[in-house]
Amino acid sequence: MKLYTRTGDAGQTSLIGGRVGKDDAQVEAYGTIDELNAFTGAARAAALADPSAAELAPMLEEIQHELFDCGSDLSYADPRPEQLKVSEVMVQRLEGWIDEMDGEAPPIKRFILPGGTALASSLHLCRTICRRAERRTVTLGALKEINPAVLRYLNRLSDFYFAASRAANARAGQPDTEYVRGADVFRGDR
Repeated sequence: MKLYTRTGDAGQTSLIGGRVGKDDAQVEAYGTIDELNAFTGAARAAALADPSAAELAPMLEEIQHELFDCGSDLSYADPRPEQLKVSEVMVQRLEGWIDEMDGEAPPIKRFILPGGTALASSLHLCRTICRRAERRTVTLGALKEINPAVLRYLNRLSDFYFAASRAANARAGQPDTEYVRGADVFRGDR
């Protein structure tokens, strides 16, 4: 089988059950999720290389599978409920992981600058791409019916990346860098 099909040479691409322009809101949404998946793979590689954070690697691998599920749910021309893969169970598992990692990092009072270890920096990058994927999915949801669990999953996933980045820094003994030009915006109890 050849890797190229030539079917997209005129700016169209296939959905499950239809075709749209490559710049369609649907393609923008699942394409940004695909981009996030690639960056999550890079973060997973960084986690595997960091003995203090290696246990994040299986979580990130599971997230990669779930990001494919998100993209799949958004790739139907006319989705039917029995075709959808993303569920509230996935959102709840993310919440459990967030709660576990949140306790590892010290309380924050100000916004923090993305950075720290290579792994933490990679996770911050994932967080920002996740927010873009969420925005693209909101746009798509205003145009057509989507699986609402995908939106909840992406919203919680960006929180996961933030908690994981802070935990990675804490485990490595690398303090987060506060945004010094801002005021205290958090109560200090997380």
